[in-house]
Amino acid sequence: MKPRNSSCVVALAMTMLSGCAVGPNYKAPAPPATAGFVPPGALPDATRSIDAPVGGEQRFVGGLDIPGQWWTLFQSPQINSLIELAMKNSPTLEAAQATLREANENVAAQRGSYYPSVSGNYQVQREKSSGAAFGEPGFGSSLYTLNSLSLSVSYTLDAFGGIRREVEGLQAQADYQRFALEASYLSLTSNIVTAAIAEASLRAQVAATEAIVEFEQQQLDITQRRVKAGGASRADVLQQQSTLQATLASLPPLRTQLAQQRNQLATYVGALPADYAGAAIDLEHLTLPTDLPVSLPSKLVEQRPDIQQYSAQLHQATAQIGVATANMLPQLTLTGSYGADSGKFSDLFSASSIVYSLAAGIVQPIFKGGTLLHQRRSAIAAAQVAAANYKATVITAFQNVSDALYAVQADADALAAQTVAEQSARESLAIERAQYKSGGVSFLQVLTTEQTYQTAIVNLIKARAQRFSDTAALFQALGGGWWNRNDIAQNSTDCCKDLP
Repeated sequence: MKPRNSSCVVALAMTMLSGCAVGPNYKAPAPPATAGFVPPGALPDATRSIDAPVGGEQRFVGGLDIPGQWWTLFQSPQINSLIELAMKNSPTLEAAQATLREANENVAAQRGSYYPSVSGNYQVQREKSSGAAFGEPGFGSSLYTLNSLSLSVSYTLDAFGGIRREVEGLQAQADYQRFALEASYLSLTSNIVTAAIAEASLRAQVAATEAIVEFEQQQLDITQRRVKAGGASRADVLQQQSTLQATLASLPPLRTQLAQQRNQLATYVGALPADYAGAAIDLEHLTLPTDLPVSLPSKLVEQRPDIQQYSAQLHQATAQIGVATANMLPQLTLTGSYGADSGKFSDLFSASSIVYSLAAGIVQPIFKGGTLLHQRRSAIAAAQVAAANYKATVITAFQNVSDALYAVQADADALAAQTVAEQSARESLAIERAQYKSGGVSFLQVLTTEQTYQTAIVNLIKARAQRFSDTAALFQALGGGWWNRNDIAQNSTDCCKDLP
């Protein structure tokens, strides 16, 4: 029997020293086996070019890396300063950074379980006892002092890797928070760019509408003079007044949207609306990026922070299976204490006062009403949920890129159409004005053409702004180049590289 017992001891020691852990080891899912984001031939290699403001060609460049500060490609000092301010003041980023620090500290705290727990204790006890308490009523009471000094050590042998899986799961949670921080940066910068473009678009729409109001007021004055001269009717004046008032009525909603857009920008940069003094952004001063990156599909899963978040979540769920499995297996502990007991403090360090103890224990769960089994099954189901969420996130990410690519292409076509529409409406209005002066067309026809021109010029402004917005959406869909920035710690695991 001795050789067999020795073999068991050696096997147990080898198991503990090998560092293996029960439960599945996490492996990141493979990227989708797809050749691109759109069907072959669905989109050309470049958008069309239009001889008009913001009408330049945009080329789709496969494998082109994304700069960490991609928003600088719009060459807007105002947008750059807004994002710089947001980086310093955004409460959303502050919360995400603090959450990451919290997660990293939880990892460091759990690492303490790898080491023995040591505690010191000193106690002084003054006690008076009676002989009656010991069955000796005639024995008089005694008064004594007991000084106790001890050092206790306890250690849980992580034979089946339960503790290591706990640390692994917490590290995955820290990774999740790290990518959540990256996602917050990406969302914030993208929102600022989009809001700034929307502000510039609204500002241009207000300016264009005000110019139309000025023109229509001039037309009203001319019509009133013609009525006095007998060249127009009172009905013409009323129709022109109605058109002018309708145009004036469109200004308050535009100005309200403009004010609300600036309030939104104030929120993004962490300022109160009354304190926000961001410079006005002019749509004409924005530069449309020419070369647009189209990442390889296999790289998108690495670039998207949200995909990496769900990968970390899946990693954490996988580690919890190991924790639940280890809880079903024997728990090995070693404890020891060394100290001294003495009636006098001066005798505590004498050899005769020394006391010590050593103990080893093993606990094997035998029956808990199925709790441990069902906890493990629950952990497996949670991992399956995380895997499904990861898959859904990947699919959504590919959809985002595909949508943005189609939108960028369509924006160029829409701008071309709106440019022609605005030019045609402008020329038609000039012709009908001339014909009206000579009596060739009715005043109602001129008013109808004016309204068509008003609509065309506003739609043209929106089409220009849409090219900028959808270009920003493409950079966001591709991950925003966070891997080329150094304003965040490279990896939350840097502090824990020496984990077993």
